[in-house]
Amino acid sequence: MALTTGYKTMVEQAESRIKAYTVDEVRQKLADPRVQLVDLRDVRELEREGVIPGAFHAPRGMIEFWIDPESPYFKPVFGEDREFIFFCAAGWRSALTTDTVQAMGLKPVAHITGGFSAWKAAGAPVEQKPAKAARA
Repeated sequence: MALTTGYKTMVEQAESRIKAYTVDEVRQKLADPRVQLVDLRDVRELEREGVIPGAFHAPRGMIEFWIDPESPYFKPVFGEDREFIFFCAAGWRSALTTDTVQAMGLKPVAHITGGFSAWKAAGAPVEQKPAKAARA
């Protein structure tokens, strides 16, 4: 089977339509309450690599449903008046996601160039994923 469009082309096309921040630019926004970082990585990646403090976890596979107020899966954080900055491990999933949610009307949105890998390599703040509380 020959694909007509590969992931690299899709990421390049998405990146031409979206805003991207460097790690340093995002670090300057960390204390801004009008900014919400959104981690798209799989829960196993969070457990293995750590998390950015204050980032909201939204699995890539659910994002369209979580941002749509008409969806039964809507998450209120996406109804807040904030800039949403998405990231994944390398910036590929976040580029595609940012393009998708922007097309759906969520604004302002951006993503982190290089993703969590670039974040960690730059020595930006990382913490262990908090353990879930035991259910009573």
